[in-house]
Amino acid sequence: MNREEKSAAIKEIAADIEAAEAIFAVDYRGISVPQAAELRSKLREADASFRIVKNRLTKIAAGEVGEERLAELLQGPTALTFVRGDTAQAAKAITTFNKEHEVLTYKGGFMDATSLDEAAFKSIAKLPGRDVLNGQLAGVVASPLTGLVRGLGSMIQGLALQLGQIAEKGLVSGEAPAAAAPAEESAPEEPEEKKADEAEVEDAPTEAASGNEPPADQAEAPDVETSDEETSNEDSNEEEG
Repeated sequence: MNREEKSAAIKEIAADIEAAEAIFAVDYRGISVPQAAELRSKLREADASFRIVKNRLTKIAAGEVGEERLAELLQGPTALTFVRGDTAQAAKAITTFNKEHEVLTYKGGFMDATSLDEAAFKSIAKLPGRDVLNGQLAGVVASPLTGLVRGLGSMIQGLALQLGQIAEKGLVSGEAPAAAAPAEESAPEEPEEKKADEAEVEDAPTEAASGNEPPADQAEAPDVETSDEETSNEDSNEEEG
């Protein structure tokens, strides 16, 4: 590889490093050309690429873009996976491939600012793909909105039914309600003195109703004194007779 080719290789690797959201480093010893082609095909589905690199040129490229973490992974035969799309799907593709062929050894990697050891890498491989997660998130977000829309629809429908029933009963005619009839005027109250006099008249018993006056046929005759002359006249009349 001449200088120009080396320079071009460094630029390509530097561009891959800058564009990647995650980078996985593996030891590729034992992998065959058909196997490498199979793995590349699976990684393309996750918008990722699999590249066997030269450690010295990769260190230069990493230094140019300021990615110092990559240098410690460049020991022995190294292949790098540059993930630009679905990190979980790319990790799953590598894990599934290695279960079938057992030719890759995970060295390490990082995702944005997070370094990934082998345990973290395997955990990421168990996550659902980005499309599945997006679908689940959309379902979670849409669920409350759907419930709100249904609730509002039910409220509006119920209000319309109630208004229709009110209109059928004639409670909503558009005319002003008739004024209430004035209450009948109460008769003026009688003075307290008049009320008292009437009460006395009603309570006082009449003489006729009292029963104290004796009957006319039982009345006693008045005592009458007779003179001596009247007595003598009565005696003479008796003798003549």
